[in-house]
Amino acid sequence: MNNNGEIIGGYRGGAEVTHARGAQARRDAVTVEIGYALASAAFVAAVAFGVVTGPALVLDLSAAVVHVLVTAGGALATALFALRVATVLYRFRQEPSVPQPSQPGRTRPDS
Repeated sequence: MNNNGEIIGGYRGGAEVTHARGAQARRDAVTVEIGYALASAAFVAAVAFGVVTGPALVLDLSAAVVHVLVTAGGALATALFALRVATVLYRFRQEPSVPQPSQPGRTRPDS
């Protein structure tokens, strides 16, 4: 089998090739979307943690206040990370896998 999903020295029907390419494209899209969800969630969590715990680095605060800020920042970062991953993947699941025509009633983009 070569990189295009075609069997070398054999025959694979057109519908099978199209289905195999579509399935691979969908798997690739899911992989990219998961990576985007994790990366963007890590960024949002890091920013939130930094915003909440930033005053502990800049200001001269008591140990108890620093502990509260770090704990609150960690809890907020964890919650935002999970929420961001869930919303990105939920939106991806809701998107149609086949693009819709740009004009109602049209079946092909060039028609």
